[in-house]
Order: sequence, then C-alpha cells, then structure tokens
Amino acid sequence: MKIVIINGSPRKKGRTGIATRFISRTYGIELIDLSGLNAVPLYNGDDEQDFLESVIHLRKIVKEADGIILASPEYHSGMSGLLKNALDFLGSEHLQHKPVALIAVAGGGKGGINALNNMRTVMRGLYANSIPRQLVLDPKAFDYENDSIHEDTAHLVNTLLEELQLYIKSYLVLKEQ
Repeated sequence: MKIVIINGSPRKKGRTGIATRFISRTYGIELIDLSGLNAVPLYNGDDEQDFLESVIHLRKIVKEADGIILASPEYHSGMSGLLKNALDFLGSEHLQHKPVALIAVAGGGKGGINALNNMRTVMRGLYANSIPRQLVLDPKAFDYENDSIHEDTAHLVNTLLEELQLYIKSYLVLKEQ
C-alpha cells in the first residue's frame, strides 16, 4: 500500500511542514514538499509544461500512489495557492477513485474548515474519493522544538490514517476487478 503526503504550504518552516514531516517519518510515507526548490511552476495550461521534470515527477508519484494525503494551511478561507497550483497539473487519470485524506493547518479558532471544503471540492473535480474523516490542526497541536506534534494530536492523525487505509483496501479490490 503506497501512500503519498503532499505538503501544500509555501513556508519551509511552517506548521504544515511540521505535520507532513511527522506523518512521513512516523508512517514511512513518501513526502512531496511543494515548498522545495523543485516545486512545479505556475500552471498556465501550455503543453510545454507537460515535459518539465517537476511536473512529470509529481504526476508519476501521484498516479502510482494508492492513496494521498493533502495538507494545507488555510489562507483566506481556502487551501494555499501553492497546493491548488500543483493540483492543476493533475487530472482524473492520476486521481480517479483514489482515496484522499485532507488535513488543514489553521491559525486557531474557527479556521481550517473552509480549506478542507476547498480541497474536497477540487478532489471531486478530479474524481478522487475524499474520505469522510478530515483533520484540522491548530497551533497548540505542535511540538515546535522537536519538529513534531503532541501525543493527543498524533492519536487523531493515526485515526485519520487508519480510515485512509480502510478506503485504500477497498480501492485496491475494486481496481483489480
């Protein structure tokens, strides 16, 4: 079972990066960090972009994955522009019926839910299967000194991963039929 997590934050030292690195380390999941230098360019729809190494790499990893975790900060009631830009390079051939777990990293209070809904809408447009369980991580969830998350939050992440794996098992059975 191959799961990929995508860090949709443009900030190299932000909380979304802490969460995605924790999940990658803890569960042995491949991390695509969009804040890196090899991130995809600004999507413009030109055919030339199909041949860029970063675009080929993103499409290959997502297509080969059995399940995806998307993680994004909430910016102005939506997912980050960086994550949306990367998703614009993907199509239903990469994500159709594929289980996707959603994580929003919020500044506290009421934040996060709109980013989750925004990601869910885009996944629906790509014919992906956004699983029902989702997660909002507030600032208090993080152990900043250790580039990690607190134990109670780790339990919530584990529950999300268990549900994602359940959906992946179903997806793999249906894929073989």
